[in-house]
Amino acid sequence: MTKPVVAIVGRPNVGKSTIFNRIVGERVAIVEDMPGVTRDRLYSHGEWLDREFNLIDTGGIELADEPLLNQMREQAELAIEEADVIVFIVNGREGITSADQEVAKILFRSKKPVVLGVNKVDNPDMHDLLYEFYSLGIGNPFPISGSHGLGLGDLLDEVLKHFPEKVEDDYDADTIRISLIGRPNVGKSSLVNAMLGEERVIVSNIPGTTRDAIDTSFTRDDQDYVLIDTAGMRKRGKVYESTEKYSVLRSLKAIERSNVVLVVINAEEGIIEQDKKIAGYAHEAGRAVIIVVNKWDAIERDDKTMQKFEQKIRDEFLFLSYAPILFTSAKTKQRLQHVLPMVKKVSQNHNLRVPTNILNDLIMDAVAMNPTPTDKGKRLRINYVTQVAVEPPTFVFFVNEPELLHFSYERFLENRLRATFEFEGTPIKIIARKKND
Repeated sequence: MTKPVVAIVGRPNVGKSTIFNRIVGERVAIVEDMPGVTRDRLYSHGEWLDREFNLIDTGGIELADEPLLNQMREQAELAIEEADVIVFIVNGREGITSADQEVAKILFRSKKPVVLGVNKVDNPDMHDLLYEFYSLGIGNPFPISGSHGLGLGDLLDEVLKHFPEKVEDDYDADTIRISLIGRPNVGKSSLVNAMLGEERVIVSNIPGTTRDAIDTSFTRDDQDYVLIDTAGMRKRGKVYESTEKYSVLRSLKAIERSNVVLVVINAEEGIIEQDKKIAGYAHEAGRAVIIVVNKWDAIERDDKTMQKFEQKIRDEFLFLSYAPILFTSAKTKQRLQHVLPMVKKVSQNHNLRVPTNILNDLIMDAVAMNPTPTDKGKRLRINYVTQVAVEPPTFVFFVNEPELLHFSYERFLENRLRATFEFEGTPIKIIARKKND
């Protein structure tokens, strides 16, 4: 199921990033008291009253060589394009500016639900400042303070009222959903066409639950698959053309609906920072991942080229150490026959359940081989382990003191699980809980 998307818009320095951080509950955007400082991490997850949603901080949308008003217009238009609900932030202490009026006009014309937040209203004595903001024609202004967290609950209550009805994807549980993500021009569409053209077994085109997406269902070797089309990521228009950063926004919707994500890299261009950001979202979402290096036919190779490229991927994508790598060419169909068998394999690993008795025997053996760490005279004691979920496989370790399970020992335990069971292609989650929790 796709989560609703909420976008925060407004001119620079009204406190968008502070509010973004408050809602997602962590400092993911860089906040300084200076316009235009937000850097990149413009997309995160929020939750309010048991409803999860994705949050865009458009403050991160900076267009080179553009006057401020044009930039704001582009940001607002991007938010309108991507969001189900828009939160328009203004500065209560400064009153309405011409830039606020410009953004309000664009939002008003969009016919999208807009919730108006008047920031920097730190106490009830300042509520008189709200009245002038009615003239924007957006509706009731909500007094908030991003820096103190005041009023955000009322604002989010209003946002929730405008969420679309929950829509489930209409596919059998056994159907494997695949999305291809990556920067524009890495060859996603060509790969999709080559994979489908080779099979010639398209059953139907089913409109996806995300806007502008067409899901393609097909069957191979008695396994049903759905390709979630992310070609719509290459949206025409200045925002999408001016920077590749926004391919992330489209990728996220596809990732959420997938079981297996193919992270596509262009062999000719090599790896750039943007590839890592897009892949990072698939990893954070807990999806099974395969790294596909496309256009492998286009580069000069010797007997060490593939090995060197693979090592570079491993060095750059440390967080995807579990992901298999395939070198392919959509143009020549090179190694394309390996893609779907690998998708099926990592999907099975993503769904793997380990019997509790075998799991505990393995962990006890691991502890005997490499004793648990101590801190200030206290030793970590693992009492019991159980698997609580799949997609991704999630293990709860009941221990005497959760904080004693350090990252390095957690990695050792994960490596033991991977060495014993077939977890290629899937992340693993380990949760430490106090024994009596």
